[in-house]
Amino acid sequence: MKSIAFRFYNFFHRQVGFQIFGYFCNTLIDKSRHTAAIKNKALSLGFTSVGIAKATFLEEEAPKLEQWLQKGYQGEMQYLENHFDKRLDPRLLVADAKSVISLSYNYFPKTEQADASYKLAKYAYGQDYHQVLKAKLKELMDFVQKEVGAVSGRAFTDSAPILERAWAEKAGLGWNGKNSLLIQKQHGSFFFLAELILDLELESDLPFKTDHCGSCTQCIDACPTQAILPNNTVDGSKCISYFTIELKNELPAAEKGKFEDWMFGCDICQDVCPWNRFSTPHNEPLLDPHPDLLEMTKKDWEEITTEVFQKVFRKSAVKRTKYSGLTRNIKFLKD
Repeated sequence: MKSIAFRFYNFFHRQVGFQIFGYFCNTLIDKSRHTAAIKNKALSLGFTSVGIAKATFLEEEAPKLEQWLQKGYQGEMQYLENHFDKRLDPRLLVADAKSVISLSYNYFPKTEQADASYKLAKYAYGQDYHQVLKAKLKELMDFVQKEVGAVSGRAFTDSAPILERAWAEKAGLGWNGKNSLLIQKQHGSFFFLAELILDLELESDLPFKTDHCGSCTQCIDACPTQAILPNNTVDGSKCISYFTIELKNELPAAEKGKFEDWMFGCDICQDVCPWNRFSTPHNEPLLDPHPDLLEMTKKDWEEITTEVFQKVFRKSAVKRTKYSGLTRNIKFLKD
C-alpha cells in the first residue's frame, strides 16, 4: 500500500504539471492572438504587408556588410560605417528585444512627371515619408500597448542603423533583387520599409527563401553608371541617388551625361524591373505630389527660385538636398 506521503507527492506533481501545461497553452494562445491583432491593425493603417521575425543577431549578414564597407561602396556616406554592431543586432537598439515587425507601404504614384522634365524619384513626390510612416507606426505602437499592456519598443523607417531589407526578407515579405531592393511578387518594389522592434514575443513568419529574379538582368543592363553589380549588390558610390542626394561636393565630371535627367534620386532599376508591372497606385493623400510639381518643365526647373522650392517641397524629402543641392544637380544635367 502506497504511503500517504507518496500519494501526496504524486498528486502535487500532477497539479503542478497541469498548471505548467495550462500556462504554456495560455502563452501560446496569447502569442497567436497578439500576432493576429497586430497584423490586422497594421493592414488597417494602410501598410501593404506585415511580417515578423525573431530578434536575433544577423549572422549571415555580418560578413556581407563588412565586405561591402571594406570595398568602399558607401562612398562618402560615412554614417553607414557607424554602429556596425547595432545594424546586426536589434537587441542593441531595444533592450530585451524579442520580435522585429517588418512592414511595407506602397508609394507608387497615380500620375508621373512628364517625360520632358528633370526627374525626381517617385518616393519624393509627396510629403516626407519619414513623417508619414512614423505617424502610422506610432499609432500601431499605441495599439500594441493598449492590446497587450506594458510593451517596450521603438519604431523605425530608414532612420536608424537597421538592415531593413534583411529583416523584411527574414519576415517573409519578399526577396532582395539584383538591384538590392526588396521585391514582392504581388506588388513589385515601389514601397517603403518600416519596423517595430518590441520586447514582446510574437509568432515568427517563415523567411522568404526564393529568388524570383532568375536570369533577368534588366536592372543591371539599364543602370547608366554601372552601379549594380552581378551579385545582388549595389556600389553605392556609383549610384545616381548617391550623387544627387548624398554627395555634398561637386558632381564628378566623369559622370557627365549619365544621369538621364534624374535630378533627385533615380528609379531606373525599378522602372525596368518586370515585377513592377504589378505596381498599383497608392491610396495615401499625403504622398500625392504638390500640384505644381507635375506641371514643371525643364525650363521651370532651370529657373526655380528659393520661393518656389520652399512652396513645392515644404514638407518633402527633397529638402534634404536643399535648394543649393537641387540647383547644382540641374546645372549638371543642363550644361
